Amino acid sequence: MTHDPQLARLGLFDTRVPRYTSYPTAPHFGAEVGPGEFTAWIEAVPEHSEVSLYLHVPFCRRLCWFCACRTQGTTSDDPVIAYVETLKAELQLLKRHLPRGVRLSRLHWGGGTPTLLSAPLIQGLAEAVFAVAPMADGGEFSVEIDPNEVDDARLDALAAAGMNRASIGVQDFDPLIQKTIGREQSYALTRDVAEKIRARGITSLNADILYGLPHQTGPRIADSVQKLLTLSPDRVALYGYAHVPWMSRRQQMIPTDTMPTPEERLSLFETARQLFLWDGYVEVGIDHFAKPEDGMAKALKAGTLRRNFQGYTEDTAPVLIGMGASSISRFPQGYAQNASTTAEHTKAIRAGAFSTHRGHRFGGEDKLRGRIIEALMCDFRVSRAELLAGYDTTGSRVDTLFRVARAAFGDMVQVTDDGFVIPERARPLTRMIARAFDAYDSAKAKHSAAI
Repeated sequence: MTHDPQLARLGLFDTRVPRYTSYPTAPHFGAEVGPGEFTAWIEAVPEHSEVSLYLHVPFCRRLCWFCACRTQGTTSDDPVIAYVETLKAELQLLKRHLPRGVRLSRLHWGGGTPTLLSAPLIQGLAEAVFAVAPMADGGEFSVEIDPNEVDDARLDALAAAGMNRASIGVQDFDPLIQKTIGREQSYALTRDVAEKIRARGITSLNADILYGLPHQTGPRIADSVQKLLTLSPDRVALYGYAHVPWMSRRQQMIPTDTMPTPEERLSLFETARQLFLWDGYVEVGIDHFAKPEDGMAKALKAGTLRRNFQGYTEDTAPVLIGMGASSISRFPQGYAQNASTTAEHTKAIRAGAFSTHRGHRFGGEDKLRGRIIEALMCDFRVSRAELLAGYDTTGSRVDTLFRVARAAFGDMVQVTDDGFVIPERARPLTRMIARAFDAYDSAKAKHSAAI
């Protein structure tokens, strides 16, 4: 992929846009959704259906400066133990309202650092989860693993609990970059943890790596990617580092004069992208790569790839339930988010109620526009026939939406009899093109750079 000069003219290098892991995006959630709506939506889940479950563990032993996630540092196990008890109580509350026979198509523990939990805490939390709902046949239990914060006992506990996919955060292997972003993690340590994971029969391994980091250059990111490839991950997320110090105060520790320019960010992405493609990985969406035999690559080929708050997924369950502070749930009716702080969340759960404090009820063209955006983010195309068959709309309305986007991006997009297409040369613009279908005012929130 060459750097088309039209990318600059259309604003790729100076525009901020949502990442579109939901529609509408979280800044547009409001107080119209609370514990009552959340409870009703859970009770409306069909009996004997499959749902996804996400557990958020917000604690870290150290706070990496690059991270903008909702996390808090702790040097003591006491708040972690107390939080796990809150999660167990929340799961019991869920069990009281969840219809009969529901099974888990996906279970994901994220954070923060889930592997901060001791082996007994891991075992107890897993038992609490499966007392609510068992895994479905072919279900996937994944956990985010920090190589700096895991040991044999915790890996044994995760394997015994049924974890069958592990996700390792790499970011970059260069020592200078690691020091600058506050995340020192050697290649040797990462390799050893990957080997220990596989030694326990867990064959599916994900890895995250970042482009656009301070001090990052083409040779440096190439070296990190080549080191990562020696670990042979099944999937890789190649995320663009989002420098948002107005949202994450810890990012103020990172000197801005060491950051690559937007044009350099695109070159860094392209360097890493080519290395993954040369090694036989399938390009998935705007920032993922997978081995051809991996479920994500198969979902892409089958046209069933989806996007949610964890990024790309092959999980097609219509319900994602989030447990823990700040977790977001998605239902056919809308989105619901738990209280952001552990104190507020714990207070609600101890009082016997969910901590839902904001969300969004779908209305108007939300589902139609959301599907267009998801299809473009996943497949770089959207089917006109699918929209007409699956949503309350008309051909003239769909054509109008397509024309508006075509007027904004000209020949960088294509409108055909079949639908709307983003050709390969325009794929760096995908998030910007998706915004053309967004009916909400994106000026209300400060988003990350388009590249």
